Amino acid sequence: MTVTKATMTFQSIVVYGGPFSIYDYSSLCRYERHGALFLPVLYSLCFVIGLIGNSLVFWVILARVKLRNMTDVCLLNLAIADLLLLCALPFLAHSSRADWVFGEAMCKIILSTYYIGFYSGIFFVILMSIDRYLAIVHAVYALKARTRTYGLIASAVVWILGFLASFPEVHFITVDHLSNDTQCLVNYNTNKSLTVFGLLKMNVLGLLIPLGVMVFCYSMIIRRLLRSKSLKSKTIQLVLLVVVVFFCCWVPYNVASFFKALELLQVYTACHSSKAIRLSLQITEALAYSHTCWNPILYVFVGEKFRKHLLTLINRAFNCVSVCCPWIEF
Repeated sequence: MTVTKATMTFQSIVVYGGPFSIYDYSSLCRYERHGALFLPVLYSLCFVIGLIGNSLVFWVILARVKLRNMTDVCLLNLAIADLLLLCALPFLAHSSRADWVFGEAMCKIILSTYYIGFYSGIFFVILMSIDRYLAIVHAVYALKARTRTYGLIASAVVWILGFLASFPEVHFITVDHLSNDTQCLVNYNTNKSLTVFGLLKMNVLGLLIPLGVMVFCYSMIIRRLLRSKSLKSKTIQLVLLVVVVFFCCWVPYNVASFFKALELLQVYTACHSSKAIRLSLQITEALAYSHTCWNPILYVFVGEKFRKHLLTLINRAFNCVSVCCPWIEF
């Protein structure tokens, strides 16, 4: 993709799948499509691994667990949010190396799904942290609050917040022609302040708030576990792993987005800086998507009960296949 900076014009776009922007400076700056070399592979890996993991979570919860409490409701909705984001990845993988060929309607559906799944998934991670905090630190007092009913109410609120947080991006989604490319993007129509707002909003809602909640909740959990006579080192290791994985997946992307906001505010104006920020956004965004692959492992399959439920369902599936198709050997 070649972008020529001839005049002081501005567009906010989603070229390689994520919500980053390009600001047209008055100097000449050409952007190469480096993302076309690695983004399709990374997106495809995230899609396959995340789809398998979250689908298994969906299967286990609906078939065996039956949504008995708030934790089960949160896990199911977290899997749904991750699946929404993952469903956008095949389309974004294609558009990272070719023109958008799926039409205006699919453009709006795919990117709207992306943004809603993006923010809802983050918010459900926050809700899971609060739920674990209540379950361990305030176990007795939280029994009445961690019911299935309150879980459904909390999940409905999270979905509403996720929908609201996706604005104003979903309002400006369109198919546009950039140089010789046709792309599905968020076009703010020269409104630079909206793009800066969107990037800083993602920093706050996608990193600062969730990381602050997680640090508080899990530090209180570790404090309680250390005071407990039946100290479980594996539980503490898992708690730390949850925070570390979230930090490693989301901090690089948010840092790159923050530097993009600084570029839009003309703190960085050199062409080489713009190219470096653009490439870092593409790489770190793919890393952020990998969090959808980690969620099933961190929140579900580390639990002994869930592993037993999964093995039971797999055995039943194999038995059904062996009965229906006796010629197949396992």
